[in-house]
This record gives sequence, C-alpha cells and structure tokens, in this order.
Amino acid sequence: MSKPEELLEVYQFEQCPYCSKVRKKLTEMQIDFIARQVEPNGDRAKPEELTGETQVPVLVDNNTDTVMNESDDIIEYLEETYGE
Repeated sequence: MSKPEELLEVYQFEQCPYCSKVRKKLTEMQIDFIARQVEPNGDRAKPEELTGETQVPVLVDNNTDTVMNESDDIIEYLEETYGE
C-alpha cells in the first residue's frame, strides 16, 4: 500500500455520519490525517472556498492536488489512490 507523503486534511465535524465514515476508512487504511473542525451550524467558509459548497466532509490531498467532497467519492478515491 502506498502511503501519502503529506498528511491528508479532512474538513469535518464529529457528529456528522458522513464525516465519520471517511474518518473510519482513513483509520482502517492506516492513513494519518489532519481533522480540520468546522462548526455544525456555524462558519463553513473554508469548505465553500475549497469546493464551492458548504457541505462536509471535504478531503484535501496535496500529494495529488485533489480536493473533493461527498463521502462515497472520497472513500472510492482513497481506495483507488492509496489502496493495495
């Protein structure tokens, strides 16, 4: 399995089930990451700046210049990019 050189970043909040799904996948794949907290009912400026939308999770992978949202798409990306 190829590991990312730079840590991946995930914009998320703890209670979000979609964010939880992405964190779980990263943990299962033993990929270290930085969890960037956003407020559930607060400021979503950074996710909007990155993707044009306010939803989370948002994955930032500087190793491949990839920024994406949608938990299922993120999981598919992780498997394709960093899976065995």
